[in-house]
Amino acid sequence: MTDIKTHPRNLVGYGSNPPDPKWPGGAKVAISFVLNYEEGGENTVVNGDKGSEVFLNETPGGASRVGTRDPNMETQYEYGSRAGVWRVANIFAKRNFKFTVYAVGRAVELNPTVITALHNAGHDIASHNHRWIDYAAVPPAEMRAHVKACVEAIKSATGQNPKGWYTGRIGPDSRREVVKALKEMGIKLEWESDTYNDDLPYWSWDFEDITGEPLLILPYTLDANDMKFCVPPGFSSPDGFEQYIKDAIDQLLEEGRDGHPKMLSVGLHCRLAGRPGRAPALGRILDYVKSLGPDVWVATRSEIADHWMKVVPKPTKKA
Repeated sequence: MTDIKTHPRNLVGYGSNPPDPKWPGGAKVAISFVLNYEEGGENTVVNGDKGSEVFLNETPGGASRVGTRDPNMETQYEYGSRAGVWRVANIFAKRNFKFTVYAVGRAVELNPTVITALHNAGHDIASHNHRWIDYAAVPPAEMRAHVKACVEAIKSATGQNPKGWYTGRIGPDSRREVVKALKEMGIKLEWESDTYNDDLPYWSWDFEDITGEPLLILPYTLDANDMKFCVPPGFSSPDGFEQYIKDAIDQLLEEGRDGHPKMLSVGLHCRLAGRPGRAPALGRILDYVKSLGPDVWVATRSEIADHWMKVVPKPTKKA
């Protein structure tokens, strides 16, 4: 375990001189839509947990039901895998856009048909670890087991190992334990997204002692994310979510036209954006993106990672 009190932070980043990503077609902004597939992997005694889930649902603020099940919570999550995911997928398909799936291993085990269908449709299947739980206190041996189980579930549904990883609810050492576990399994991690600290990908040396080389980080988002329908201060209506995403796109477009193209991540959840009262706003966002033409490159995270590796090659030594 690393010393969490002395582990360095990078508060500088690219500073005032970010690299030019040279997005395909001269695009001024790259947009990565992410669909979180978590349903069935959340806290529940059915999965051996102490109590029920309380996070990212339509009735926030409730307490976990310790030692028993919460049917209201379970069925809210079930909506995502039964109905919401298909609605979101259809909205994207109508506009010919692809997204990255953050797939929770347990959710894949319980309903692999969803992930197989999304993979066959050309979407990018990344790992969201094996459970949708707080990993802060999960010991290393258990984390390794979870990493292995998640990889196996995704490979069983798609025929491929995931290229990228996002755990979500992490502790100080969670990311390192994931990288260690994948290294032990002989699986090369191409990108990782458990950060929120930049508008561009970057190479990180934080795992050099494990991998012997830098790891590509694609920062994720907690602001341009439908999770804010469920957490304060959040979106009180789909219109607020729609306007926020459009404003983010417009701001980054302006910066891109000024010579500094960026990347925008947009987080979605099957049980949230997939509800019929919110789905139209998602459709309008995609229509707006489409209206911007070649100024916007809609890409999966693996596509962005592949492009970045060509334009900003992996460094061989620390700067």
